[in-house]
Amino acid sequence: MKPLSILVISAVLALPVTVLGQAAAASAPIAAGTGPGVHSPNSPVPPLEERADVLPWSILTDIKTKVEKNRLLPIFPATVLALNQKTQRVQGFMMPLDPGEKQKHFLLSSVPLTCAFCVPGGPESMVEVKTKVPVKYSIEPVVVEGRFAVLKDDPYGLYYRISDATPVK
Repeated sequence: MKPLSILVISAVLALPVTVLGQAAAASAPIAAGTGPGVHSPNSPVPPLEERADVLPWSILTDIKTKVEKNRLLPIFPATVLALNQKTQRVQGFMMPLDPGEKQKHFLLSSVPLTCAFCVPGGPESMVEVKTKVPVKYSIEPVVVEGRFAVLKDDPYGLYYRISDATPVK
């Protein structure tokens, strides 16, 4: 049985296929998911500061998608495919998948959460993170480094994953 948190994320990420329905199936490459996310001007958390030592979200969110067998699949540009299975640093906002102060499995988002039940953007604006050591939850941005994977057909609808990650200051 899948953990409840994975089922919830999976269901939310699958929504665009349901919403797009027949119209999406009729057209070849369409805009991805719900996009890179929007940082609310009312958010008490400031947007991410640009850092030269991390992979920019602008690269990860610049993709197209296609509908295949009632699934929304990513079409990655060469710049994204070149990142696959290489060590990368990603900066983002934590979306815990389990209760607790410390997390070993969470999502990083390009924008902060505005609602505990809402994802802030499409799957192109999130990276699944699996760490070597637990990372303390924070509403402030975190940076992790690890083996980056580009996921072409993930069963949960995710596009990116970092494994064996460690937190970076």
